[in-house]
Amino acid sequence: MKALKASFVGMGAMALMLCACAGGQQEPQLTVSGLNPAKFDTIINEQPVKLYTLKNANGMEVCITNYGGRVVSLVVPDKDGNPTDVVLGFDNIRQYADTQNTPTDYGSSVGRYANRINMGQFVLDDSTYQLKQNDRHPGGRDHCLHGGGDTGWMNCVYAAEQTDSQTLKLTIVAPDGENGFPGTVKAITTYKVTNDNVLDITWEAETDKPTIINQTNHNYYNLSGDLENPGYDQVLYVNADSFTESDESYMPTGKILPVEGTPMDFRTPHAIGDSIHSDYYQIKNAHGYDHNWCLNTAGDDTQVCASLYSPKTGIMMEMFTNEPGVQVYSGNFQGVGGEENVVRKLGKKYPQHVSVCLESQKYPDSPNHPEWASPVLRPGEKYYSHAAYKFSIK
Repeated sequence: MKALKASFVGMGAMALMLCACAGGQQEPQLTVSGLNPAKFDTIINEQPVKLYTLKNANGMEVCITNYGGRVVSLVVPDKDGNPTDVVLGFDNIRQYADTQNTPTDYGSSVGRYANRINMGQFVLDDSTYQLKQNDRHPGGRDHCLHGGGDTGWMNCVYAAEQTDSQTLKLTIVAPDGENGFPGTVKAITTYKVTNDNVLDITWEAETDKPTIINQTNHNYYNLSGDLENPGYDQVLYVNADSFTESDESYMPTGKILPVEGTPMDFRTPHAIGDSIHSDYYQIKNAHGYDHNWCLNTAGDDTQVCASLYSPKTGIMMEMFTNEPGVQVYSGNFQGVGGEENVVRKLGKKYPQHVSVCLESQKYPDSPNHPEWASPVLRPGEKYYSHAAYKFSIK
């Protein structure tokens, strides 16, 4: 796949700004989260891009762009009934699509393979495949991350169909050989906002040739609504007795270690700030949390696999998935290396550790670990992955 080059058309499209006010002036019709849909109305690679809004009757609103299948905002009421946007992002398509100056995976539907593949290589049916190595580390430890990053699905335009006020269906057809992956894959991501304040996400896919697939959602959550301070007071729970050890390039070593007696133990919920600055080698290597937990839920998506809670707003988020693992990422590279100067939604500048990602997944580098759940998809089979995030007040 060639690097995407965005051309922007109609960014001031007045058709989406029809809100007459006194004096004959026209003002944009904003979403509850404060987004102007006109700032997402454009053409990228000759395909239309828009902002889609999903709502329920309880005050929950989720805004999604079909560029990368990205959740741009997610509003739920706090303990006082105030609408609170709990995910990070930009307020315009220009910054999302600028992969040179503001590269990010904010809110994206990651594909074809979430997380890392060691040195971008794997063997399938006696054939060796070399993938794009977009995740670079000292000593030549260069991996494939999130399907190729700026040329992965997070920066492709999906065909969008909003079937009702609470459901959005996004479809992509990825060609054989994109970023080195075999097989032409048709993939469908469906976002649904339910009446009990759940963001429900399903991923489905089919292929014409044996391939690997491992999709996830990459929302960065801060349930306090305070996006200018670290989210150290967010209380995390992970239903897992073990995690996959990583080396200094964030690649699994193949060892599965117990959380018992380590700062990786979130079986009893506690604030992330209690342990994120630990001297434990796994945390020091990653500058925080960026690890795969091996879930106890065994694919049962009716059990809570993880949760996040803000004492400030009272907002609780419970996560469910049919996948064997969840990657917890604590925004370790937010607000560092120039990131602190990037202006994001509502004029905010994000500091390090402002947010937490909870990414459902097969374990990282699973194609090179046959002892783990297989990510292989073959012709005639259907890939299905499910994650749900339920919001309530505690």
